[in-house]
Amino acid sequence: MSFDAELAATITTFQALTMIRPQIDRAGGMILRALKSGNKLLLCGNGGSGAEAQHFSTELVGRYFKTRKSLPAVALTADGTLLTCIGNDFGYDNVFARQIEGLARPGDLVVVFTSSGNSENILRALRTAQLLKLESIAFLGRDGGRTKGVATCELIVPGTSGRTAQESHLFLLHHFCELIDQEFASQEFAARIP
Repeated sequence: MSFDAELAATITTFQALTMIRPQIDRAGGMILRALKSGNKLLLCGNGGSGAEAQHFSTELVGRYFKTRKSLPAVALTADGTLLTCIGNDFGYDNVFARQIEGLARPGDLVVVFTSSGNSENILRALRTAQLLKLESIAFLGRDGGRTKGVATCELIVPGTSGRTAQESHLFLLHHFCELIDQEFASQEFAARIP
């Protein structure tokens, strides 16, 4: 595919996000509600989607744009020792579910990223969230795959491309970071930061 064709496909997908605006607004509300209540986000994904989970957690614990207090978020993809331990002892399908079981507290929010929606470890993460009565958000692509219908809120990016789904997921997580900055940034807090 040429540069022009790739760019056109990305622009078309981004424009199609207006079709899922109600779900985007719902997800934003869920994220803000969890963080305002002092709860944390538990984020996961595989490969590039795992990188997006880590990206989101760094924007919350560190900062996105505005100076604000650090917010609790854990990327379940980030601890290689823990991932290999769980993978070795319980199988790779349980690398996220096992962490959710051990780290989650009532009111926490599970957030998954998957462009295919077919990863067993993502499905098990969401099912564990259900068992623990936790809300969840799924960033999905294509038709949502096997994950469709499992999360509390689904953001299924319109189209058939995994690439443009991942690009859209990054755009959406930055949109949510903007909302978080608006909610949590304050001059009083900023003045205390060296």
